[in-house]
Amino acid sequence: MAIPYETTGRANQKSRTRQALIDATRELLSEGRTPRVEDAAAHSGISRTTAYRYFPNQRSLLLAAQPQLQPDTLLPADAPAEPRARLTSFMIAFTDYNLRYEPQLRSALRLSLEQPATEEDRPLLRRGRAIGWIEDALRPLEVSHPAVDRRELAVAIRSATGIETLVWLLDIAGQSRERAAATVRGTALALLDAAIRESGHQRAWREMTATPEQPSDD
Repeated sequence: MAIPYETTGRANQKSRTRQALIDATRELLSEGRTPRVEDAAAHSGISRTTAYRYFPNQRSLLLAAQPQLQPDTLLPADAPAEPRARLTSFMIAFTDYNLRYEPQLRSALRLSLEQPATEEDRPLLRRGRAIGWIEDALRPLEVSHPAVDRRELAVAIRSATGIETLVWLLDIAGQSRERAAATVRGTALALLDAAIRESGHQRAWREMTATPEQPSDD
C-alpha cells in the first residue's frame, strides 16, 4: 500500500505545504477558474515538482479542495417545530451553504460526472450528506404527518434545490443569487405542501374505503 507523501518525515511542514496548495486552489476556484496542480503551485509559491508529490493530478487536488464543513445538521438547536417554518429555516441555511462554497461545489459537480477511481474518491455531491440534513429538517412530520415518506420527500427536495439547480438558475436563467435563493426555497415549500396534501388524500381514501365494522350480536 502506497504511503501518502505528506505523512513521511517532517509531517508538520508537509501538512502546511499541502494546506497551502489547497488554499490556493480554493482561491482560484473563487475566481471562476478550474486550477491544475501547476496553477495551485504557482499561486502558492510552491514548486511544480513539490506540488505533484502531494497531488499527482488535477482530480486529487480538486477533491481535496471540497468543503470540509459537513455538520450533522444545518439547523440551530432552537429551530422551529412547525414543518413549514422549520423547512424555511433549513433552506435559508442550505442555500447560504451552497452559495458560500459555490466554487468548490461547482468543481465537485464536475467531478461527480466522472467515474471515481475508488470509493474514497467519491466527490462530496455523491455522498448524500444533504439528504440527511433535509430529513432532519422534516423530522416534525413524524408526528404531524406520519404518512409522508420523509426520505422520498428529502430526495425530491434535494434534487430541486441543490447546487445543480442553483447553477442552472444563475447561469442559464440569469437570476441573481438572492432571487435564486428565493426560487429554491419556494420550490422546497411547494414540495412539502404537495406531500402533505397527498398524505391527506390517501388517508381520506383509506377511511372512505375501509370496511365498516359489523354490528355485534351482543
